[in-house]
Amino acid sequence: MTTGSEEHPGAAELEAARLVLERMGVAPADLLSTDQHNRSVAPTFADYIPQVSAAVSHGTRRVYSSYWKRIAQQWGDRRLDEPTPLEIKQLAEHVREHVVSRRNARGGRSAAEHLIAAMRCLYNHAVADKLIAESDNPARRVPKPRRLPSTRRGLPDTGLDEINQVAATTGNDPALDTLLLRLHTETACRRGGVLALRPQDLDTQQCLIALHEKGDTVRWQPVSPTLMRHLQAHAEQRGAALEGGRLLRYRSGKPITSRRYDHLWKRIGTHLPWVATQQISTHWLRHTTLTWVERHFGYAVARAYAGHTDSGGDTGTTTTYVRASLDEVATALAALTGESHPLAAASLQGGAR
Repeated sequence: MTTGSEEHPGAAELEAARLVLERMGVAPADLLSTDQHNRSVAPTFADYIPQVSAAVSHGTRRVYSSYWKRIAQQWGDRRLDEPTPLEIKQLAEHVREHVVSRRNARGGRSAAEHLIAAMRCLYNHAVADKLIAESDNPARRVPKPRRLPSTRRGLPDTGLDEINQVAATTGNDPALDTLLLRLHTETACRRGGVLALRPQDLDTQQCLIALHEKGDTVRWQPVSPTLMRHLQAHAEQRGAALEGGRLLRYRSGKPITSRRYDHLWKRIGTHLPWVATQQISTHWLRHTTLTWVERHFGYAVARAYAGHTDSGGDTGTTTTYVRASLDEVATALAALTGESHPLAAASLQGGAR
């Protein structure tokens, strides 16, 4: 137990300590920061960003690459241990003010958030590599901008019918566009899941498709027999069934990219002004389907239908006990499409919306 009048070592004690250290070959400075001596010299951003980029997943690289490029342009010659939290916040504000204006832009908040997230990713790897100490991580002390509530919502049946009608009667490939819209409407999946779809991801017997989505997650999602037939036909007609690789393709046989979605919604917005005004996008189809599923089959089934995991931390531990099964998701799909499904409960099929 210590007291308020703690005694300090005298001259004799200090001299004795110096003598012991000298005999051990240890300098007093070596005792001040052992971790600092063991830690490597921090590299520059220009040197370290390519290393981190090569180590992360494709999805992470796709999201952060443009921000890492901006960081390298601004601070390429600086070492990782040089920027302060204030400087990182200033850079985030700079990115926010100079963001490219898009039709769904919300004041650059997302750009600032992603810049900070890209910084945190870099510094997390630097800490793991013992290039800096966790306590010296400046990105950890920079808060992200508060997210605004989403303006997306479920579309009414009339709106969904109008969107499908325009897709089916305009453009240079109506068959591809209507297949995209039906795939998203039935499965409520994200764009990444559709773009990554391959012929081997189709379970034709059970009418299931394997969706590879963000966070390297893979899940099986029920689809209607009609959609499965069209996916098979598309794969056979455009070369994916024979060549392998990505399933959804242009008539030329080249796999589609996210640009197909951009052109699709721009064209639909030209014919339907309300689509352009409200900035409707593919993600609205996800909201539409999941809202309908939740209203008719409850939260647990909607959560499973969406492919949400239990790692989000926003729903509590109760979801562990009320997790919906794949059969329940298939039953919801059967009611949504009005088609029977191999995994759906027979007594609940056929209730079209």
